[in-house]
Amino acid sequence: MTDAKPTQTYSELAALRAFMGKPSELAAKKSITRLDKHCRAFISRSPFVCIGTTDGSGKADVSPKGDPPGFVQVLDDKTLFIPDRPGNNRIDSMSNLLKDPAIALLFLIPGFDETLRVNGKGTVIRDQTLNATSTVKGRSPKIGIKVQVETAFLHCAKALKRSHLWDPESIQNRQEMPSLGRMIIEQTTPTGTKADPADISDADDRVQESIRSHLY
Repeated sequence: MTDAKPTQTYSELAALRAFMGKPSELAAKKSITRLDKHCRAFISRSPFVCIGTTDGSGKADVSPKGDPPGFVQVLDDKTLFIPDRPGNNRIDSMSNLLKDPAIALLFLIPGFDETLRVNGKGTVIRDQTLNATSTVKGRSPKIGIKVQVETAFLHCAKALKRSHLWDPESIQNRQEMPSLGRMIIEQTTPTGTKADPADISDADDRVQESIRSHLY
């Protein structure tokens, strides 16, 4: 017989740590305070990074960024530059950084089950030299994020192995879900009202035109 509650909420770190146990010695000591040769090599191969930010009042955001491998520039062992490509102009990450500079990055490499995590402070900057060195297909970014690195560490392969992310057999049929335009229109149509097919068609056209014309 156990007196464990079916649902328990943790609000104290000590209680959570007591339940979960201590991290392994390797996991505990792997965080470093600079970008060493292994971090640099990983970033140079990565075409994709997720950027986590917060507005300082509890609202958090994670934004994906992708470009040719190495698009995130390593300026030195404590500094990164992330160019900002044309998007939807919501500027969620940059808006958050103006309120709270804390930033977290997760780098992925196709075919690698390990990931690289980097935490630090982010600054929104417009640097013509850095913009120029981030030129792709003749187009330079208008602005970017400079990251002052505080910690970096490699993350083990368990999550990606569990998800089979790179396994060709895991690829799903995109046609099994509605188009992006349709989903957005249906999500933003008042409850009880049927989405207008003309609005859906227009949204789909605008999404595709944005991809064709504003990739860079």
